Amino acid sequence: HHEVSMMSKLQPYDPSLLVKLAKRQLPEEKWLPAALAACTKVLRETEAYIYFVSSAGANQPGSAWQFQRNLFLRHPTEGLLVLDILDGNRVGGIEFLARL
Repeated sequence: HHEVSMMSKLQPYDPSLLVKLAKRQLPEEKWLPAALAACTKVLRETEAYIYFVSSAGANQPGSAWQFQRNLFLRHPTEGLLVLDILDGNRVGGIEFLARL
């Protein structure tokens, strides 16, 4: 089952730098630092993309992944990051554009 296998591959993740970047670069998104701070387990899909929420059945009824919008952060060493924001202001994943 895809969901189970994906979640068993989760690795610990330290979002503290992302939290700092969000506070500095997107102060109007007051919920974002806490949402990023909750991203402590990660699945590396590819070199350029990491998931915090399973994308199984993305945008289908009942799926955890309900895409809402993108936000952008500039990382000091990684360059531009694209944050996938899901319903309920959850961070679903991050794309590292410089790694594509």
